Amino acid sequence: MDTVREFIQQKLPVQGASYSIYRGGEDEEELHIEEPPRDPVGSRGRKRPPRLSPTLQKYIIGIILTAFVAFILGFVATRRPCASCDYNSAQLAQDREPYEPWEQDDPTQMDWNELRDLLSKYLRDGQMIDSVIRTVSKGPHPAGSEEDRVLAQMVLEKLKTFYLDHTWVDSHFVELPFPPDRNRPTFLEVSLNGTREETIELGDPDVYCPYSPDGDVSGGLAYAQYGRREDFQRLAELRVDVKEQLVIVRTGFISFAQKVANAEAAGAAGVLIYPESHNDFAVYGHVHLGTGDPNSPGFPSFNHTQFPPMKSAGLPKIPAQPISSESARKLFRKLIGVSYPSFANRESAFSKVKNPKMDLRLVVRNTKRSVELINVFGSLTGLVEPEHYIVVGAQRDSLGPGAAKSAVGTAILLELARTISMMVHNGFKPRRSLLFVSWDAGDFGSVGATEWLEGYLSMLHLKAAAYVSVDSAVLGDTKFIARSSPLFKSLIKNIMKQVDNPRRSQHNIYENAMSQNIKNWETEDLRPLLVDTSAFAFTAFAGVPAVGFSFEELDHPYQYLDSQYDDYKRLNEVVGGRLAAVSLSLAEVAGLMLIKLSHDHILPLDYSAYNSALLQHNIDLNQYSSKLQEYGLTLQWLSSARGDYTRATQTLKKALSLSDLSNEKLIQSFNVRIMRVEFYFLSQYVSATEFPYRHILIGRGEHTLEALIDHLKNSTNNIDVGLLRKQLALFTLTVKGAANALSGEVWEIQGSF
Repeated sequence: MDTVREFIQQKLPVQGASYSIYRGGEDEEELHIEEPPRDPVGSRGRKRPPRLSPTLQKYIIGIILTAFVAFILGFVATRRPCASCDYNSAQLAQDREPYEPWEQDDPTQMDWNELRDLLSKYLRDGQMIDSVIRTVSKGPHPAGSEEDRVLAQMVLEKLKTFYLDHTWVDSHFVELPFPPDRNRPTFLEVSLNGTREETIELGDPDVYCPYSPDGDVSGGLAYAQYGRREDFQRLAELRVDVKEQLVIVRTGFISFAQKVANAEAAGAAGVLIYPESHNDFAVYGHVHLGTGDPNSPGFPSFNHTQFPPMKSAGLPKIPAQPISSESARKLFRKLIGVSYPSFANRESAFSKVKNPKMDLRLVVRNTKRSVELINVFGSLTGLVEPEHYIVVGAQRDSLGPGAAKSAVGTAILLELARTISMMVHNGFKPRRSLLFVSWDAGDFGSVGATEWLEGYLSMLHLKAAAYVSVDSAVLGDTKFIARSSPLFKSLIKNIMKQVDNPRRSQHNIYENAMSQNIKNWETEDLRPLLVDTSAFAFTAFAGVPAVGFSFEELDHPYQYLDSQYDDYKRLNEVVGGRLAAVSLSLAEVAGLMLIKLSHDHILPLDYSAYNSALLQHNIDLNQYSSKLQEYGLTLQWLSSARGDYTRATQTLKKALSLSDLSNEKLIQSFNVRIMRVEFYFLSQYVSATEFPYRHILIGRGEHTLEALIDHLKNSTNNIDVGLLRKQLALFTLTVKGAANALSGEVWEIQGSF
């Protein structure tokens, strides 16, 4: 601007003038600009320069100003972060106050397309994934073994080579069950009139059911299909009484623990479980109806810690044992007279109909051993909300080779840690912190993950915003399955539309799902959390929204899962020799989700998804309204609480749309309310030690919706009115509490309850 002024002054005639500067509207000070003295000789001997017209002067000024503005705009628009810039994100986070706003106009901030391209750039061709899968699945590596310890060290060393801010290990000491000694084996025999006739081979003697109690039981054999509640109801309709009898069930649909719990509830003496595939091997699975160490429910298992004398209510009281498909066929032919029993009639489902004097004896003997569990951690510190974590985890241990069970998840976890840390090293600025965790003792019911949750339970609902599980991520390559909290529904769908399907690259994952004659993806491929997974523990126990996903086969499950045959070769054959490529596709899904969760100003969790879930549950309960009225009860208050929750979500959405989202403190207040939605559905009226899974919709206990419906469904004339009132109150008050918490401050909550 000085240059412009000088140019004009040179071109314009200079005259003596005075300018007024007004101060306060009253005082006036005159500024006199005096003309410099002229040299009379010079002025007479020099030709006077031509004078520019006023129009030309305006044109010149306009051109100069236009060029200056264009230069500034071009500089700002084309500026990009330097790919080689290195910075210490941990130091940046420490230098900032917790609620200090991040610069909204920072030109180095990347948009979503840039972040997606950067993720694709640093995700390798799968070479490291393939190498890790081969290494982890060389052989069995159960929790507490030397092989598992070596793998934990390998994971830790790899994390240390990445651009992570912190790496560490977390140890717990627990007592775990293991296969019986060779001198005291588990066995199964058939007897006639008390005399042993034949010993049935179990398959692999090292395959067992962790947490099955030792026992020696005898009785007839009843076939209960998958061991579901409806299967036992069908047996009752066929007049088959399973009390004091042995029950045989197939794998599938529900976990081993649920099958055994249902059999125990029906009065069975013991349970045999055989694989649905026709291969001659047995599969293993723990039978603790829960997660974590059942010897210290609700308490973390640290070394030399004194615990109250209590056991988990999820431990079974009847023995259970896996057997091979061939062993199951021998039993059916011997006791029932058919190769494949059915529910067609009573004779084809119960051995005592044809062979009343023939019994089956099951003797289970397992051992227990105290071991050290090692969870391995790595972290990237967030730059704006470092106190809020996005956690991604994978199981590391396996009772078998565990190619699908633990190796693929471990490989994807390491690849995500490497890729995202490289992105941070080259310009990505996550708002929230990222935790990468390799869990131990997953085959025993996510013990490592649950013990960590129990150790930090008092603070995790304030810290952990979301959990992403990559366990058992590749079981095929045809169908994409997601298991999650309802809060992830919209985010999963969005990510599916941005990742190519591994088998049909011309379609994205969502388009491929729609091409499989699916009427509604949300009801068919978006499923509830499995009860024996780390994701279930995060949501049902800690109140942290969780998601897990996998590629599976369309027509049949992966038959080698949880067996001694779950190795690299067989898993690679199932996906047509493209195991690394399919794993890389799953890593891209998880990576995009982690970036979205850690980068977005507003957490991309759909807190309104529970509106439809609560409405459906209310409809389910309405069919019992007449029965409730008989006891002077009504669903009015529950409907009111559900309405309050719906209004609270609508109010929050409206507040977000009308708020100044450049206000960092306001953004964080909204995020705190969103990240705690799942926690609000944990009942605050029951003890975490008596009922660890306090979530009213997916947990277990008298406070849950399932318990309320079961009470109404199974009780005809003998309803416990006091218990029913309590169950209805616990459920209703929790929903109302969730609505109040989501509404914000107490002065913003309208009405009373």
